[in-house]
Amino acid sequence: MLKGIPFDSPLYEVDEERGVEYRNCEAITAFFTIEGDVSGILPEGLKPFSDPPQGGIWISHYSFSTVGEYYEYLTVIQVEDEGGDMGYYIPYIYVTNDAALAAGRELAGAPKKLAKIELTREYDVVQGILERPSGKRLVTFTMRPDSRAAGEIIDAILPKPVPLLSVRHLPPIKGKGGVTQLVKWYADIAFHVDPEGERVIFAGPASITYDSPSVIDPVHKVGIGEMLMAIYFQFDMKLGFTDILKEY
Repeated sequence: MLKGIPFDSPLYEVDEERGVEYRNCEAITAFFTIEGDVSGILPEGLKPFSDPPQGGIWISHYSFSTVGEYYEYLTVIQVEDEGGDMGYYIPYIYVTNDAALAAGRELAGAPKKLAKIELTREYDVVQGILERPSGKRLVTFTMRPDSRAAGEIIDAILPKPVPLLSVRHLPPIKGKGGVTQLVKWYADIAFHVDPEGERVIFAGPASITYDSPSVIDPVHKVGIGEMLMAIYFQFDMKLGFTDILKEY
């Protein structure tokens, strides 16, 4: 069992074999070509997987997880590691739950911050937002889920499991004890299925705007070029840990 601190009342406890478990979740995700140079936000040992580079934005609501209920926003860049494997590097990730923040940062190195995140449905539209602080709108992601998404496209973009990469950094104190590691982990997504056995994944037109760029939370650095696909889906999930790929 992986535990946080305080040791006598830890903020989180994670089963090392089972990882973090999620049930009855929903999310919107967009995949797009990235406009501009992202080399400055990729760590040593990773490079863009394609030319032009591709990335995505994910906004989700986890109605139940083993670290509590919360909302999450993340930006990913599709990368290739030194072994030639594809993965998704996470430069920016935000949550609404302190246990999820601590577990993500301490175990996987996910650079989580607390923020205001919403995922709502109104009329025929699903919308996700990111604000930090409240009222400072960083991102608005709006889509209309109007058709079933093709399975082969989803499986190419979101393989099972989805490989994730982040940098875990423990600063040194007076030159001692510091560590910086490239951590590989994964999201094993189980899409819900309808009574006919078809996965609950809907595609549709979408728009993403960086409403109010911030030097404090520069999510806009991953510029949005051509929109490749946007989907809404319902799912269960497990997050687990693969390996430490590199120590800097």
